[in-house]
Amino acid sequence: MCLIEQTPRIETRRLALRSPAPGDESRLAELMADYAIARMTSRVPHPYSLADAAAFVEKVQGNDPAKDHNFVIETEDDGMVGGIGFFTPPGEPLEVGYWIGRDWWGRGFASEALQGALAWAKASWRKRYVVAGHFSDNPASGAVLCKAGFLYTGEVQLKHSLARGEEAATRMMVWLA
Repeated sequence: MCLIEQTPRIETRRLALRSPAPGDESRLAELMADYAIARMTSRVPHPYSLADAAAFVEKVQGNDPAKDHNFVIETEDDGMVGGIGFFTPPGEPLEVGYWIGRDWWGRGFASEALQGALAWAKASWRKRYVVAGHFSDNPASGAVLCKAGFLYTGEVQLKHSLARGEEAATRMMVWLA
């Protein structure tokens, strides 16, 4: 029987990934209030308030660690700069999503965090298949996924974006360990 860590910590060359915890709400709300970030996600509302951040932290504390896990992404100098999470929609395979605060775009943090999180999922969860998607108007996210070893499936799905308040064309990808 494989025991799943309740609060794993992943360390990469420049980053630490850890479970969101009480006390993270202010920083989370500050970063996620940026529409440029929220609009590229499916699950983040805009505007994003302190109450939204508190609800998120409370929700992830109750996740089944064998099916879903969220991490905040931190740098030594700046603290929290983003987030990444694995979730299992009902009847669907494991999916990953991520975001990075605007001040840290273009530094390779999303790629580094994603690669570290996938290595953890493979080693700790024994996952060999993970799906992801990126909105068609966000090619930078597609580049991050490609760099981590994801391949395009050729499928485009319409996925709802809470921040946009509408469906957005989503290019689907798959990672095979």
